[in-house]
Amino acid sequence: MTDQISRIEALRTSVERLRGMVAPLDDDAIVQPAYPSEWTIAEVVSHVGSGAVISRRRLEDELAGSALADDFAPKTWDEWDAKSPRAQVDDGLVADAAFLAALGSLDADQRDAFTFAMGPMSFDFDGFIGLRLNEHALHTWDIDVALDPSATIPAEIAAFVVDGLGMIGRFTAQPTAGDDAVISVRTTDPDRRFTLTLTAEGATLAAAPAIAGGVADVDVVDVELPAEALVRLVYGRLDSAHTPPLVGDPALIERIRATYPGP
Repeated sequence: MTDQISRIEALRTSVERLRGMVAPLDDDAIVQPAYPSEWTIAEVVSHVGSGAVISRRRLEDELAGSALADDFAPKTWDEWDAKSPRAQVDDGLVADAAFLAALGSLDADQRDAFTFAMGPMSFDFDGFIGLRLNEHALHTWDIDVALDPSATIPAEIAAFVVDGLGMIGRFTAQPTAGDDAVISVRTTDPDRRFTLTLTAEGATLAAAPAIAGGVADVDVVDVELPAEALVRLVYGRLDSAHTPPLVGDPALIERIRATYPGP
């Protein structure tokens, strides 16, 4: 975890960034393509908003000791899909802020006692916020890059997302052609080390062992890139048009891209 801010503060920063970039847009601007281009900006905000509604209900149900109804999420998606583009944006920003406020309203005892199960995995309160931050950071970039092709995920947000990439990397990896490979990866801003293992079945991304002083035990690496770029790479958002300068064999980068094709 970064020493500068907490995960919930990083989420607050992302929420404020999204509002700042989307709220001023007119009706023509919100229907332009986002990233990926099959979605408009309004549809991305709608996805953020519907996700906020569902996550807020999950939060409330967990605190009450009950389970989310099986039909709640599908009904919510249908409701938001039926909204006009303007309503998707306006309502999405409201729902996004409301969920953040709900998270911030929990007292210390509630936060300490909170657990959330997703399949075989269990998350504490900070981990639950992390799930939201991951999604929020990437979808905010989906909009930001449509407005500014040079957009990146802010380092203070990427610092949290990059530390959770191991879990995402296992589930989103696709098998690719080629021999098994073990790739050492270094990120900057923040400094992290990972080992990416590619196999015929998919891939695993694991933090490299740390040594005294907090520096990972990897001196020579195969790929070096900013942490926010690694985040986008694993989430399938590091196409050649949106790739910063990096160190590594281009063929190796292409294989990693194929492993994580994204949306």
